[in-house]
Amino acid sequence: MSPGSTPILLLHGSWHAAWCWNEVIAHLVPYDRQTLAVDMVGHGLRARRPECLTMRPFDPARLATEVSPVADVDLDRAAELLVRQIERLGRGSRVTVLAHSMGGVVLTRAAQQAPELVAHAVYLAAVMPGSGEAADRYFALPENADALVLPALRGDPTVTGALRLDLASNDPAYRQQLRAAFYGDVGPIVADAALGLLSPDAPVSMMRGITRLTRDGWGSVPRTYVVCTRDMAIRPALQRLFVAEADAAFPENPTSVATLDSSHAPFLSMPGEIAKILGELD
Repeated sequence: MSPGSTPILLLHGSWHAAWCWNEVIAHLVPYDRQTLAVDMVGHGLRARRPECLTMRPFDPARLATEVSPVADVDLDRAAELLVRQIERLGRGSRVTVLAHSMGGVVLTRAAQQAPELVAHAVYLAAVMPGSGEAADRYFALPENADALVLPALRGDPTVTGALRLDLASNDPAYRQQLRAAFYGDVGPIVADAALGLLSPDAPVSMMRGITRLTRDGWGSVPRTYVVCTRDMAIRPALQRLFVAEADAAFPENPTSVATLDSSHAPFLSMPGEIAKILGELD
């Protein structure tokens, strides 16, 4: 393929699905780039919901303890699916892959396993873990202080096997907490619509998996990190830490960095800016 014609694959983060890229795909049309948004395993059309959210009368205790139907989804399965999706889109050629949030963990594993398939790895406010590091270690670091996602979780992930959001809640304070965590610069109507499309359970096993990174694997893939400066889910200081760790480990292949003055969901608030970043990559 000629420069500028590399296909683009868009991978969402926890609780989200392929729908979140609709506006970005529309803005990519002028760049004439074949683009595909996919669902991660355990999400979107591949999601399964706990019974406690639809049972009546509602049982708060069961919300906190019911084992998730996606508790068995791990990083191995997620990466296996992503590699197949990349192969399907590329049809023998390399693909630019953009991953958002926890999708970054899956992209990292896939790029380590099959670096020959990835033309460019783009991390949008994403977890970009170091070699042998699990994603969950990072969320407790000082660089992620004041993040709003963990306080919004319901139940014990070691019991439920999931990072669970109470998306059926009608508590105004709780719903505002979710809007602030993900969609701080998104209009309230669109933000509420997005909340209605989320899956309640994100598999906790995915964030506990680790990937050993090598110079001829993930370390060989060109990468760009897009820092979101108003992010309340993965704080900007933590995003910059991911970049610093990657560049220290693989200094011969430094990370290109772009910045958006956005919340955790620029695919809703700044889709044109994301499209521009992607469209200008070879």
